[in-house]
Amino acid sequence: MSAAAFRSSGRTETGKVRRHNEDAILVRDEVGLWVVADGLGGHTAGDYASGLIVQRLAQIQRPPALCDFIDAIDDALEAVNDELLCFAAERSVDLIGSTVVVLVHDRDYMLCGWVGDSRGYWFGDRGLRQITRDHVHGVKDDVTQFGNAPAQPAPPPGALTRAVGAQTPLFVDWVVTAAQPGAKFVLCSDGINKEIGDDELDLECARGRDPETLVARLFELALGRAARDNVSAIAVHLQE
Repeated sequence: MSAAAFRSSGRTETGKVRRHNEDAILVRDEVGLWVVADGLGGHTAGDYASGLIVQRLAQIQRPPALCDFIDAIDDALEAVNDELLCFAAERSVDLIGSTVVVLVHDRDYMLCGWVGDSRGYWFGDRGLRQITRDHVHGVKDDVTQFGNAPAQPAPPPGALTRAVGAQTPLFVDWVVTAAQPGAKFVLCSDGINKEIGDDELDLECARGRDPETLVARLFELALGRAARDNVSAIAVHLQE
């Protein structure tokens, strides 16, 4: 993996309201892999769930073939999913889970995979575009909850419909974009998009900042406001 192909920066903070940080991030420039995981704060041990995701993805060795790398990521997330389900059953709790968004660099392509409502954005010559699609039923509130009770015919408004540790089998959605020189990618937990709208994020990406400065600016904005949730973001810029 060529270090000259991109630059990246990441950061995570507790925020102003939550007592501890249940987010976790992973920056692996050496293999072209970036991850933001957001533990479910409305449930038990969200920090354990997000930390386990990052730990397992940090252990993956990148094989020569891109498809094998994606398969390894899927397999790792599936294994974490099964482990979290067993851990929750052993502790007699309803759910220990996390959302996750993953970005993978290859020579010709960028691949973004996700489970839940942690987001991936692409910024290029046509402006900002969210490349993930939130796995959420209706409008989400400040407390992340998963799914529906057995007696309910459908999830309540604002509930996640998918999360790592919630159900089996685990389905990871993937989207592919061209590795266009000069393109920017932002991965974030919902602590960012609760405070910063897409229009404002578009403006910040358009200012031409390097990844470190862009991430610092996003945190300046989020922490200067309510910062109701944990705040995490990674910026990846493909070199011209």
